[in-house]
Amino acid sequence: VQLVESGGGLVQAGGSLTLSCAASGRIYSIGDMGWYRQAPGKEREAVALIARDGYTTYADSVKGRFTISRDNTKNMIYLRMNNLKPEDTAVYYCHADRAATQRGPEYDSWGRGTQVTVSS
Repeated sequence: VQLVESGGGLVQAGGSLTLSCAASGRIYSIGDMGWYRQAPGKEREAVALIARDGYTTYADSVKGRFTISRDNTKNMIYLRMNNLKPEDTAVYYCHADRAATQRGPEYDSWGRGTQVTVSS
């Protein structure tokens, strides 16, 4: 499974961005997906997760500001980020835990990431 993120960029504090992640690779279905981020000098952390049925979980630091969604017909997920803060600055990665494909099941797929920079 190939995951490609888009939508990152530079934004001022208080601004908004929407990230998109497109999955490809002769996919029948994808299970849980999510957004993770990694800031310089820090470990990668989970930001928002979404199950195939739409159940969502969020990191405490983004609750009320970020919204994750998915379109199973397009094999895409999104992350709407509002009221961005400088501490949200990081590379954001898309993840899929399991996908059913023509080649068989594939596990633990990651995108290459998209940079989000929030200026104060």
